[in-house]
Amino acid sequence: MTRIRKLIPALDTDNLQRIEELVRTVDASPLIYGYKIGFIAGLTHGLQTVVQAIRHHSQKPVIYDHQKAATDIPDMGSKFAALMKGSGLDEVILFPQAGPATLEAWVKALQEAGREVIVGGIMTHPKYRVSEGGYLDDGAVMDIYLRAYDLGVRRFVVPLTKPQAVREIFDALNRPDDAIFYSPGFGKQGGDPAQFDFLQTHYLIVGRALLNAPDPILYLKSVEEKLK
Repeated sequence: MTRIRKLIPALDTDNLQRIEELVRTVDASPLIYGYKIGFIAGLTHGLQTVVQAIRHHSQKPVIYDHQKAATDIPDMGSKFAALMKGSGLDEVILFPQAGPATLEAWVKALQEAGREVIVGGIMTHPKYRVSEGGYLDDGAVMDIYLRAYDLGVRRFVVPLTKPQAVREIFDALNRPDDAIFYSPGFGKQGGDPAQFDFLQTHYLIVGRALLNAPDPILYLKSVEEKLK
């Protein structure tokens, strides 16, 4: 079975013109799966405005990363989902650290709104889980992925900087062939996609390295060679 490897530019800038320029430049590349926007562009210009700007140049998926959504009470899930749908976003990233009731409510609300749900539980930086010297209980982080999978979620955020942790998550999910994994940590954070050959479909999220590249097309060509 052929492994699928694609890139997702993280458009973490308040410069709407820069966002449009980059999308216009790279969109024709088959390496590009879609585009991720976050609170910087969203709060500066409004989500609908940013999505419309991307839509001038692309019909590929636009993903919203609230950094971090689903850390509120369960009842806010339906309001959040309505906003995502109204803004024209295709996929939404959740990090449901507020507990299983919030996880279930927000996932179901987005599913009912026809949005693709992506769930994450572990981040790229050091000292995140208790085992790393952080605040988040390791078992609770794993439970996020397992509960999300039981709710029908098949798209997950996993850090490119922590291959062993990702392997443990993948194994705990019984190594699903139908799952898609999205990984921040490519580029400036130094994550190595070669350590993730056990993932069937793997989308690499790249931010500053592409956004600040003098020649984005040349950068994509170098990534394509590396992924081969």
